[in-house]
Amino acid sequence: MTVEIVILAMIAAFLGLRLYSVLGRRAEHEEEPVQSRYQGPTPSRMPAPVAVDDRKQQPVVPVRPRDMPLVQPAVERGLAEIAQVDRRFDAYAFLEGAKAAYRVILEAFWKGDRAELRALCDQDVYDGFSAAIDAREQAGETLDNRLIRIEDCAFVSAGVQNGVARITLRLRADIAAVTRDASGHVVAGSLDDAIEAVDVWTFSRAVNSPDPDWLLDETDEG
Repeated sequence: MTVEIVILAMIAAFLGLRLYSVLGRRAEHEEEPVQSRYQGPTPSRMPAPVAVDDRKQQPVVPVRPRDMPLVQPAVERGLAEIAQVDRRFDAYAFLEGAKAAYRVILEAFWKGDRAELRALCDQDVYDGFSAAIDAREQAGETLDNRLIRIEDCAFVSAGVQNGVARITLRLRADIAAVTRDASGHVVAGSLDDAIEAVDVWTFSRAVNSPDPDWLLDETDEG
């Protein structure tokens, strides 16, 4: 009887060890993190799926140059065309230079400074300014005008034609205008009341010219 009990105990112990060897290892295997058995890249490193069909259907949008201001599409194309043939061209810098030229040209005209006007205008515009100065001098009148401020300066058109870049701007400014006679008496205007002036000026430059300066080649009222 004692021998049978010992034999049964040994069999039970043997079966217990077998069950543990199977169930225990299986449980440990099931508790392993999934990532430890996955040899591919983690989801954060996986490339995003590309929808080929959708990508083909989407229009290609050109990247706006950083130096290109917000303008109408036709003007933007013209400015880009100028920048393509003249790598030195910068639209924002051009606007600032045009505003400075506007002030210098107006003041030169008011003072009758023909040398300054000749340096900044093409022949046709210079001839118009010079004729107006002649008429003023013959009448014995002088201008005592002052540019108070430039309120706005905006692109109207731009482009390149026959090797010449042309840019048209609309400038809106406040000007105090006074006309004096030969005796210095005010015959028109007032320095106390500025009036709004809107001018449409076109500047041009030969794109292959070594001279970086633009010339005023057309003037009009806005």
